[in-house]
Amino acid sequence: MKVLSIDDDIAMTELTAMLLRTHGFEVLTANSAREAIQIIREKQPHAVILDLMMPDMDGRQVCRVIREFSNVPIIILSALNDPETVASALDSGADDYLVKPVPSDVLAAHLNRLIKRTGRLVMSPEKLANTWIPAAATIPTRPLKSAT
Repeated sequence: MKVLSIDDDIAMTELTAMLLRTHGFEVLTANSAREAIQIIREKQPHAVILDLMMPDMDGRQVCRVIREFSNVPIIILSALNDPETVASALDSGADDYLVKPVPSDVLAAHLNRLIKRTGRLVMSPEKLANTWIPAAATIPTRPLKSAT
C-alpha cells in the first residue's frame, strides 16, 4: 500500500518512511504542501499522513485543497494536542488525528484500518467523478441506501 508522508521537517518524513517500510508500506514523501498536492494528483496514494504546522500552507488548508479533488484517507500527525485543534483538523477533512510521538505499530494500524475501510480511490483525469475500487471483493464501497 502506498502512503504519502507530508512534513516540512525532512528528518521527520525520512523517519516516518523508514518506520512504515518495516510494516510493508511503500512510502512517498513531500516536504511542502504544493509538492504533496502534486504527488497526490499524480501518484494517487492509498493514504496520507500530514503534519499541521508547515510554512507554505498549514495542514488544515492542505486538507481542504485535497478534498476538492480526492477522498484519500488523511491522518493528521501533529505535536499539537488540544481539542480545538483536533476538531478543526477533522472539520477540514482529515479522517484521523494522532499526536506525536506515536509508535510506528499504532500509526500502521490506523493506516491499515482507514485503507481497508475506504478501499482504493481512483480519480478520473477530469477529477469530476470518483470511482472506488475495493481493496477486497467483500468490502462494500458504496453507502447502503437508507430505509427512509
